[in-house]
Amino acid sequence: MNITDFNMGYFSLKGKNAIITGGNTGLGQAFSLALAKGGANIFMPSIMPDDSEFNQLIENEGVKAVYMEADITKDGVPKKIVEECVAKLGSVDILINCAGICLIADVLNFGRKQWDPMVSINLTAAFEMTAEAAKFMIPQKSGKIINICSLFSFMGGQWSPAYAATKHGIAGLTKAYCDELAQFDIQVNGIAPGYFKTKVAQASIENPERNKWIVDHTPEGRWGDVHDLMGTTVFLASRASQFVNGHILSVDGGFLTR
Repeated sequence: MNITDFNMGYFSLKGKNAIITGGNTGLGQAFSLALAKGGANIFMPSIMPDDSEFNQLIENEGVKAVYMEADITKDGVPKKIVEECVAKLGSVDILINCAGICLIADVLNFGRKQWDPMVSINLTAAFEMTAEAAKFMIPQKSGKIINICSLFSFMGGQWSPAYAATKHGIAGLTKAYCDELAQFDIQVNGIAPGYFKTKVAQASIENPERNKWIVDHTPEGRWGDVHDLMGTTVFLASRASQFVNGHILSVDGGFLTR
C-alpha cells in the first residue's frame, strides 16, 4: 500500500454492527456512544433495564440502537445474542466484552460466594461471546474483538483476588484468540482502563486518603474521564488498527509507569 492511500476514513465505522455487552450502563455507555459516533449500529445485551433515553442518544448519531434483555452467564445465551444481532442488523463486525463486576472482601472472608459470579461474568461469558461471534466473523474474514481488561490485568488484587484473576485471564484470552483468529483477518485486543470517574469509583473519589493516593500515583495527576476511553475504542474497532493484534492498551494516565 502506498502511504498516500491512508485517509481519515480508516477510522470510520459506517455500516458496521457492534455488540457491546453491558453497553447501556457504566463505561459500556461510553463504548456504545463512541462507536455510534463512528457510524456503527449498536446491539446492547444487558441485564439492566432498557434505557430509551440512552437509545435515543445513539440514534441521534444516525445509527440503530437495539437492546436485548439477556443474562450472558446463562447457558446458550451468548449464542442467542449473536444470532439476534445478525438477525436484526445483518452481521456482527465488532464485539466489545464489557460486562463485569467486582466484589470485595478481605482474604479470610473471600470465598466461592464472591469468586464464582465474578469468574462467570468477567471471564467465562467473554470466552463464550467471543467463540460465538467468531463463528460469524471467520466466514466474512473480518472482525474486531475488544476485551475490557484492567490495570489489574498487570497487578495484584488486594481485597479481590477473583477480580485480578479474571482480569489477568481476559488478557490471556485476548492473546490466545489473537493467535487463533488473526489468520482470518480478525483483530483481538484489550483496553485496560486506569482509575476513572464512575459510580463504581465514587467511594474512592470521596475518600480523601484514597483519592490522593490515586491522583499522586497517576502522572497525569487526575482521574480519567469516560471520554478519555472513547477515541481508543474507535481506533481499535476501526480499520486504522488493522495490524494491532493481541495487544492490551492501557488508558491510565501513565499509572503503570510508577
